[in-house]
Amino acid sequence: MNNIDFIFNEDFIKNKLKSFNSNNRLSFVDEDFVKSAVIFLIIPYNNKPYDLVLIRRTSRKGDKHSGEMAFPGGKFDERFDKTYQDTALREIKEELAIQKEEIKLLGCFDDHITPKKFIITPFVGYVDEHQKMTKCEEEVQEIVKIPITFFANKKNYRERTYKVKNNTIAVGKYNYRAPNNEKNYVIFGATTHMIVSFIELVYDLKLITPGARRLICEDFG
Repeated sequence: MNNIDFIFNEDFIKNKLKSFNSNNRLSFVDEDFVKSAVIFLIIPYNNKPYDLVLIRRTSRKGDKHSGEMAFPGGKFDERFDKTYQDTALREIKEELAIQKEEIKLLGCFDDHITPKKFIITPFVGYVDEHQKMTKCEEEVQEIVKIPITFFANKKNYRERTYKVKNNTIAVGKYNYRAPNNEKNYVIFGATTHMIVSFIELVYDLKLITPGARRLICEDFG
C-alpha cells in the first residue's frame, strides 16, 4: 500500500473498471432476489487521496437495511427506470439531491448480494469536491466522507469466515472513527464487500482471506 498513489486519477480508475454489459463482469439474475443499484461515489482532491461518500440510512420500519451504512442507491423500479444506471442516478437525486448532470460515471464492477436477498449493481462516479449535497431526511440520517486510504489499509479491515456447501465464505467489516469526532461508523456486509472488490480491481490489493469468496445466489438454494 505504501507505494500506491491514491490521488484521484480518472483515466487510471476508468481503465480498471468494467462496462455494465461486459462479459467479464459478474452479474446475478435470480427472480427470488430484489435488483438494486448504487453509486459508488468518489470525491476527488488535487493534493490528497480521494474520499468515498457513504450514507447512514435513517431508521425506518419496513426498511431491511434501516440504520446501516451504505452507498446512495436503492431498488430498481420499472415505473421510472429503464436501466439499473437509471436506478442509481434516480436514487442519488432523491437521497442527496445530486443531479445526474453533476455526476461523471466511470464504469461498473461486479454485482454483490446481501443475505436479505438483494442484488446490488455498483456504478462508480465522481462529483466536484465542492458539490453540494442535501440529504433527504426521510431516507438519510447522515452523509459520511471517508478516505480511500482508510479502506485500503489492511489493518482496518476485519473479517470472519464460515462454510457454505464446502466453500469458505468471507464476511468483512470496518470500524471508522472520524477525526475530531467521537462517532464510530460500522461498515459491513455488501457495502464492505463492494469497497474491497473495488480496491482489489483497481489497485490489485488483496484484503479478503485467500481461498475465501463472497456469497452468490446459488448459496441460498
